[in-house]
Amino acid sequence: MVFTVRTHEVVALFLVVCISLQPSALSTTPQVPCFFIFGDSIVDNGNNNRLKTTTKVNYPPYGIDFPDGPTGRFTNGPNQADFLAELLGFKSAIPPFATAKGREIIKGVNYASGSAGIRNETGKQLGQRISMNEQLLHHNVTVSRIARLLGNTPSRKDHLCKCLYYMVVGSNDYINNYFKPEYYSTGKKYSTKEYAAVLTREYSKQLKKLYNLGARKVAVTGLSGIGCTPGELARGTNGSLCVDAINNAVVLFNDKLQALIKSLNNHLPDAQFIYVPALELSEHIPVPGIKFLLKPCCEVSKTTGLCVRGKDPCPDRALHLFFDNFHPTSAAYKAAAAAAYAEILRLIQ
Repeated sequence: MVFTVRTHEVVALFLVVCISLQPSALSTTPQVPCFFIFGDSIVDNGNNNRLKTTTKVNYPPYGIDFPDGPTGRFTNGPNQADFLAELLGFKSAIPPFATAKGREIIKGVNYASGSAGIRNETGKQLGQRISMNEQLLHHNVTVSRIARLLGNTPSRKDHLCKCLYYMVVGSNDYINNYFKPEYYSTGKKYSTKEYAAVLTREYSKQLKKLYNLGARKVAVTGLSGIGCTPGELARGTNGSLCVDAINNAVVLFNDKLQALIKSLNNHLPDAQFIYVPALELSEHIPVPGIKFLLKPCCEVSKTTGLCVRGKDPCPDRALHLFFDNFHPTSAAYKAAAAAAYAEILRLIQ
């Protein structure tokens, strides 16, 4: 997943980044009682650490700017979910499902998994991952645990309907499925228009399952220009700035997703789904005296595109948009979280 900033977003974005993330601007109590996170490596905070997969990053230089060091976050410091939790008023990060225990689950759980997708098979060439359907099964386990902790069904339902649910998934269904013909047949079986429809139909079933588990306030993030990541650019662009075939396919998916969100709100009682546009970052962000760098901050593996274990990353990480070939730096995640928070305020105010 990649981010590029449109010019008309820039002034508001950097005001939000500079002001909203100051501790004095945050509420002393969280703006929602609980925060549940679903998705892929953009928000994964350690769920892949114990899996047999090439898509795990519990080693340096990942986490070089994070207080606890390498934790499984696909960046140098806090990720998008961490910054969003801070903006919502949580004093600590939402725990990953892999290690969450006791009463800490009442404030929320992070189910995200690197290389996961909407489709079950997505990312299979990389090893184990926790697909969106599996993440929902994990959430069902959490809901049962919360019911036992709170003691009665009315309390559970009242608690869960006030929580915020954050969905960041779909990128891998393109870059680790549809556009990987050596591993998957979807690119031959479907046109890009047909595939967008197939994905949104599956996503619709998943979002309805989440609703049936008590979710009412759901923020669903669209996909950004994933054809502009360093990893995809290295495959060739035929003279374009980015891989147009991938980005054009993503636009079709986002259009379908926005229509789905409207439909869910129209047909599910008390549902409050919102579409959160993906923030798009580029080197041309108009900040005086600063040019952001598109090349990855760390030395990347030629096979995985992830950082080479133990190699020192670049010293100017705040000026880089990407930490490795696919994942933004913590600075970019901070901007993305601020933009998402501005949208999410519609749900929680």
